[in-house]
Amino acid sequence: MSRARTPHWRSTSFRRLAGVAGLALALVPLLGADGSAPPAASAAPPAVLSFRAPGQAPVSLDLAALRQACTEQAIRVDDPYHARRMHYRALPLRCVLDRGFAARGGAASLTAQSVLLRARDGYTRPAAGGELADPHAFLAFGEVGLDDGGSAAPRFSPIDRRAIDPAPFYLVWTDVARGDPHAHPWPYQLVTIEVARFEEAFPHTVPRDLAKSDPGWRGYALFQANCSACHAINGEGGKVGPDLNVPRSIVEYRPIPQIRAYVRDPQATRYTSMPAHPGLGDADLDALIAYFEAMSRRKHDPRAGAGS
Repeated sequence: MSRARTPHWRSTSFRRLAGVAGLALALVPLLGADGSAPPAASAAPPAVLSFRAPGQAPVSLDLAALRQACTEQAIRVDDPYHARRMHYRALPLRCVLDRGFAARGGAASLTAQSVLLRARDGYTRPAAGGELADPHAFLAFGEVGLDDGGSAAPRFSPIDRRAIDPAPFYLVWTDVARGDPHAHPWPYQLVTIEVARFEEAFPHTVPRDLAKSDPGWRGYALFQANCSACHAINGEGGKVGPDLNVPRSIVEYRPIPQIRAYVRDPQATRYTSMPAHPGLGDADLDALIAYFEAMSRRKHDPRAGAGS
């Protein structure tokens, strides 16, 4: 339940597809049953970034087009996932946004907009459009030293202990003040930048008809900021962790004191991907529980009747 993937030191209870794929690749035999070489491994998905916004036809730009439009730079960042200084090949994110959202005025048009950063693995990070236009934001597409310096197929070092490939794109920051992935977006495997208000993109997460004075509304804001990147409600939101409302709400099968303790410090219960939330006070946890309880009475299960 976090707006950030747990950095370098995390362990996991939520298997990421890339980790499973890496294990499967390691088990491929060197020779086929007839002594011949096995089929070649599938090529990596192309490095393509999609841009979506109301009133604009979807735009997809590959790495070649982005490198032609924006000046490539070699940047150094204090990477929270590698827990060390990294040297990346990158493009200024503002230039990338100017290109992808050219039809609506480029990066300047995002100043007062809400944005969703969608990763290949289902991680979906809400962000402020104005922050993304900051000159310290870069779109990394490879690591300096892992290619010949001019390769059309740059590469990254694997990220975290599961050796995940951050490709195709990794949003990084050169400003050390933005080094906390809980407070600022650092999505890797980035594939889509979408201009959308959270409640419009995920309407079934909204506690509709709930009294405006109910603390569940504050809990909804906390869910967006702290949980939605990895978790869904009613099938909407992040896909890294489990859905917290369907088929059963977390408040229907976990004791409330256990939920509160787990959100605040999950590592005290089990080794997991989920980071601690020491900044959430008792009133915050009360509000989150109020939101979960409200949504337990507002279920919309997209898989109901699907036979799976």
